[in-house]
Amino acid sequence: MIDRLSPQARSANMAKIRGRNTSPELVVRRILHSLGVGYRLHVARLPGRPDIVMTGRRLIIEVRGCFWHRHPGCSQASTPKTRPEFWAQKFLSTVSRDEKNETAIRALGYDLLIVWECETSETTALKQRIIDFLALQKKPPLDAPGRPIHQKKDQPLR
Repeated sequence: MIDRLSPQARSANMAKIRGRNTSPELVVRRILHSLGVGYRLHVARLPGRPDIVMTGRRLIIEVRGCFWHRHPGCSQASTPKTRPEFWAQKFLSTVSRDEKNETAIRALGYDLLIVWECETSETTALKQRIIDFLALQKKPPLDAPGRPIHQKKDQPLR
């Protein structure tokens, strides 16, 4: 199948796809704000620059697009008919990067909640899921990856 758009038009379309401040992410942030929960956005010192980080609680919320991150069983996770080999490799690398980042985040002592784009349309259910996630036990905040603030720098990580 031939692309109906010129390479310049296709490039302009792809450039409009944002990685931050997406509509699904804003839905989750509004819910957190309504609950009075503070958070930081896209923390660079954590693996994969997670979307929403609650350092004091040691909790992270990742908001993932169903198409790019291959939400299992979701109709939005379809594969384009043009260049299927290219897309298969692209999706595989995204999913493997997600798994690597998730493992590294959990190794640092954070709990992780993954919210899929399709789940943000049901805000009542999503809000309850976030409330349940926030009920997880608080952990001490960190001053460095894996090190609680009250722990001295020469002490080994727990």
